[in-house]
Amino acid sequence: MELTKTLSAQVGISDACQALTVARATFYRSQQPLPVTTGPSQATRRSARALTEDERAATLSVLHSEEFVDRAPAAVCAALLDQGRYLCSPRTMYRLLNKQGEVRERRNQLTHPPYQRPELLATAPNQVWSWDITKLRGTVKWTYYYLYVVLDIFSRYVTGWMVATRESAELAKQLLLESCLKQGIALGQLIVHSDRGSSMTSKPVALLLADLGVTRSLGRPHVSNDNPFSESHFKTLKYCPAFPDRFGSLEHARSFSGEFFPWYNREHRHSGIAMLTPEVVHYARAEEVIAARRLVLEEAFRQHPERFVRKRPEPLTLPAAVWINPPAKAAENPTAATLNSIVQLSQTC
Repeated sequence: MELTKTLSAQVGISDACQALTVARATFYRSQQPLPVTTGPSQATRRSARALTEDERAATLSVLHSEEFVDRAPAAVCAALLDQGRYLCSPRTMYRLLNKQGEVRERRNQLTHPPYQRPELLATAPNQVWSWDITKLRGTVKWTYYYLYVVLDIFSRYVTGWMVATRESAELAKQLLLESCLKQGIALGQLIVHSDRGSSMTSKPVALLLADLGVTRSLGRPHVSNDNPFSESHFKTLKYCPAFPDRFGSLEHARSFSGEFFPWYNREHRHSGIAMLTPEVVHYARAEEVIAARRLVLEEAFRQHPERFVRKRPEPLTLPAAVWINPPAKAAENPTAATLNSIVQLSQTC
């Protein structure tokens, strides 16, 4: 709130709260003085239905007795009723035991060991690849064809794909080898990321990547969003209007893929890369295309400046970096430069 208060002195409370996404009611409430207490705080009022101290002690004594020490409160309550006694409800027994720290799981529970959260950064093509396998339904129920796809996360360019009748570590090894040779991957240049499927964690794939000088990265078990680029690409594939509900044969699946991936690489304008095609970004032609777009927009502005009310039109820019799981931001200690930038942003809004 101190930052909001400082900024409000320069641009006003409304603009300061809007720039810092702080509710105005919260800001006003924080500026009110704290209530002054002249005496000890009022004790919590005791419910008339609560057990007395003697009754609590008696109930705990029964629960700790040799007869009931290993029995659940519901069973204890039922046994006492059969004996013609009633102390309290099972829920009250649980509350009393919880205050004593005696409510816990008795059995040893399986816990997953902590796994390192993958944090991968790509600032150019052929730095980080993501690969995965998806199923394509065949004509008969429970019949599938397996589509292997290797994707560059910076350019979204598909560097390799394969359709097979099974999921195999040897096939995955062959695809990765061909993709690396085709792209001319050097030692220590590339990180290949995937989930923890059987083919991804297999020994043949691990040995191949080690021989090629490629670093292997694996997502965490039971975490569905550690391989987002491949999952997003499969959605683009399966939401394509030409994507069939079922494939009639392996040849049909390969024929469709043979048409889809060249279209995707060369013609599909991707929203994550400034509406450029993956091929343009992957082969370093993005700046040329963006410059041509800028000329077109400048000509449009020259002819009809009244149609661009807020500012001169600018083409979309290519992201400078792409992350898989960007690191969490540390607690912010705003500096004068940060404050000035917020002030400028508020004045232009």
